[in-house]
Amino acid sequence: MSKKIICLFDVDGTLTEPQQPISPRFEKFLLETVKKEFDIAVIGGSDLNKIQKQLGSGNLFEKYKYVFAENGLIAFKNGKALPSQMIQDILGEDSLQDFINFILRYISELKLPFKRGTFIEFRTGMLNISPVGRNCSKKEREQFYEYDNEHHIREKFIQVLKKEFPDLGLTYSIGGQISFDVYPIGCDKTYCLRHIQGYDEIHFFGDKTAEGGNDYEIYESDLTIGHRVTCPKDTMNQLNVLITLIKENREKEQLNIPLQCV
Repeated sequence: MSKKIICLFDVDGTLTEPQQPISPRFEKFLLETVKKEFDIAVIGGSDLNKIQKQLGSGNLFEKYKYVFAENGLIAFKNGKALPSQMIQDILGEDSLQDFINFILRYISELKLPFKRGTFIEFRTGMLNISPVGRNCSKKEREQFYEYDNEHHIREKFIQVLKKEFPDLGLTYSIGGQISFDVYPIGCDKTYCLRHIQGYDEIHFFGDKTAEGGNDYEIYESDLTIGHRVTCPKDTMNQLNVLITLIKENREKEQLNIPLQCV
């Protein structure tokens, strides 16, 4: 019997360029080619509104079997909302405010080539921290990304937070070009896997799969088959290879079915 397979996709850098909409060509490929072979699902660290903006017009929940926002802390199956968790309930308000106040002080003393607005984005199950501010233009995002690659602003920031708050039970992961996520231990992208049931294989596709990246834990999970990608074009290429392999295996299975005498 053929295996039941689902393909689970990161958004930024995997289905889309960072913070950009999915290309019509790629979306057509997903919905008309990949979806004929497997169920498909998406998981992003961003909130649901951002994911909806990036993944095209129309009903997101009709396109994807599962939709996971904020690492799966916001979850939908067939358009139906699943239980969620709030970061303030996990950490407690006093600890959360101490943490936020420290971040704001640190950023206020940080000297960068430029700064823009929205340095902390408060989400349901996590915080997104941007030293340069999430209100950057596309050009400014790219400039900061190059600057950060040289000066390691985000990495140093995370090390300071780990030292200052060792007992809060937090995980830090760098994703995208200008920010990093902070969430309670266990609330990384593997959190979504508790909702995915009834499959023989879960194939995960992500670009930030190195340790410290926000795809690392789910890529390394024993519950998934990980695919490291470099861009949407690479994702498409790897999907074509996967489809070919699965079809070949199905053909072999059919050839090996013993004939029955009637």
